[in-house]
Amino acid sequence: MRNPADLYELHPGFDDVAGPAMLVCLDGFMDAGNTGRQVAEELFERFEAEEIATFDADRLVDYRARRPTMTFVENTWTDYRAPKLALYRMRDAEGSPFLVLYGPEPDREWEAFTAAVVGLVERFSVSLSLSVNGIPMAVPHTRPVTVTPHATRPELVEGHTPWIGRIEVPGSAVSLLEYRLGEAEHDFLGYAVHVPSYLAQSTYPRAAVAALRYVADATGLSLPTAGLEEVAIATDVEIAEQVTASEEIQRVVLNLERQYDDIMSARTDPEDRTVLPLADDESALPTADELGAELERFLAERESDGNG
Repeated sequence: MRNPADLYELHPGFDDVAGPAMLVCLDGFMDAGNTGRQVAEELFERFEAEEIATFDADRLVDYRARRPTMTFVENTWTDYRAPKLALYRMRDAEGSPFLVLYGPEPDREWEAFTAAVVGLVERFSVSLSLSVNGIPMAVPHTRPVTVTPHATRPELVEGHTPWIGRIEVPGSAVSLLEYRLGEAEHDFLGYAVHVPSYLAQSTYPRAAVAALRYVADATGLSLPTAGLEEVAIATDVEIAEQVTASEEIQRVVLNLERQYDDIMSARTDPEDRTVLPLADDESALPTADELGAELERFLAERESDGNG
């Protein structure tokens, strides 16, 4: 393997960086409700970002799989948006510094990439690395948002009852990074926020609000949620209107509410560490595609009526 440090360029002026938390937001892996993307966009909108290190996108990104955007005007190319993966420093609402690793998930050289990030974690004495993303689950939007936390040490997720047992899933660069950091005895804490399966393909601000709060609680950082909360309230109203307009969706939501309440009631027993499924028989429920089609029909009808 080539020197992992050759994969990025360090920028001068950051010798004072020592001991911050680092949030990893890589776009490309599962992110139901655009949860992680919303979190990253909110942070970049609210806080000034100083670029500490820039990764070599030419080595990491498959351009043919994720073609960058170019702008053509009349008879010439006027703009090219190159993919960018970089490490940034931000300061929260109280001036406390933290790091954000942001950009497209690498398509290639995962081992070199994770080794490079481990090197940066050690160089800047990162105290805790974190990630957030959304995963589709059979939960209703009418109940508090739940989460599956995962970490490199059991102590980091102490007090959380698992939602699932053993599973095998396709890997991701972030998951491999968490695994490699654990091997190197560095702390990593991830939050997989549960997004209602029938909203997984939509932007769901309520999940992003929850994700920011989980990160803030874990790090002590003062992170913004007011803006996303306003959007979440408006989105909640839209979802409620769509549910009210469809008896089929009302039935599904009601069933999910009952299952959710039963599970949460069982999980209140501190001696009960049983891993409980979210639905005993999901075969009786419409699929996410079927629910999505129902919502699309509802929106199309609103537009044809002049209400869009």
